[in-house]
Amino acid sequence: MTTTENVVLVHGAFVDGSGWHGVYDDLVRDGFRVRIVQNPTVSLDDDVAATRRVLDALDGPAVLVGHSYGGVVISEIGTHPNVAALVYVAAFAPDRGESAGTFIADPQPGAPAPPILPAHEGFLCLDRDRFHAAFAADMSARSAAFMADAQVPWGVGALAGAVTEPAWRHRPSWYLVATEDRMIPPPAQRAMAERAGSFVVEAIGSHAVHVSQPAAVAQLIRQSAVR
Repeated sequence: MTTTENVVLVHGAFVDGSGWHGVYDDLVRDGFRVRIVQNPTVSLDDDVAATRRVLDALDGPAVLVGHSYGGVVISEIGTHPNVAALVYVAAFAPDRGESAGTFIADPQPGAPAPPILPAHEGFLCLDRDRFHAAFAADMSARSAAFMADAQVPWGVGALAGAVTEPAWRHRPSWYLVATEDRMIPPPAQRAMAERAGSFVVEAIGSHAVHVSQPAAVAQLIRQSAVR
């Protein structure tokens, strides 16, 4: 067996790469070389370009990991020659022509609606008062309040950015389902993972599972790195 030593982490909407800190620490302790993409989440093209720059600079293959909207980014850029495997963490895994907006516009019956406020000057934010329950219910109120007040506005263009050729058709993939997610319903996560042919694990956690349970996320990344 061989181990892919590089890991590239791609954050989702409304947050930045600092949410990966716990996962980063866990993997670095095991000797992985970890890079975190600070994608601007203004447009999908911009975020793909930011991720490409990180992948281009690597000295070998990497596991490419996406949380939430980051799953759209890794689905688009994941055929890069330096990508050996994909890991989706409570993430969108779109097919050809699909975007994050595709899933939000057509929710499953009975699924909670993400508390996204109306667009302002082309950007979206979550309702601060509903952030804790919707995004980070398994975190302390204080931590969730900080995340709510530190939101990175999500560009309408990024929401609408559609995948051209999904990388999960060409790379092996793993998927962590967050069973208490109120942003991307768990049944939708399971359906996307099944469609992608991903190896699936589940964690009892919120949409912010990569922050609240970094060890579970890091363990799945380790599994994907060894083949």
